Amino acid sequence: MVGDKLELELRRGVVVLAVLSQLGEFRYGYELRQSLSGNGFPIEEGTLYPLLRRLESQGVLSSEWRTDGQPRRYYRLSPDGEELYARLTDSWRGLNEAMDRLLKGDT
Repeated sequence: MVGDKLELELRRGVVVLAVLSQLGEFRYGYELRQSLSGNGFPIEEGTLYPLLRRLESQGVLSSEWRTDGQPRRYYRLSPDGEELYARLTDSWRGLNEAMDRLLKGDT
């Protein structure tokens, strides 16, 4: 259905911002998925893990392996990631305000 595809495209546009919003502190993948889902933003493993690896390779995230208990890779914003998160947040807020005006017909 066309509407489903368009909704998916809209969601894809904000998935990076959603992920970055939860990585101010170290989190491992499953914990991150639970946090996103608990805040109304469910994400599939097949979307999340490649995204985390890509963001790390771009210098947006840093990671570390922790082996106390079950070995897990933990991710957090790098300094560049913190700057990107701030920039994307500002952009999102501006777009959100504009869309609110457009959807209310106040233009």
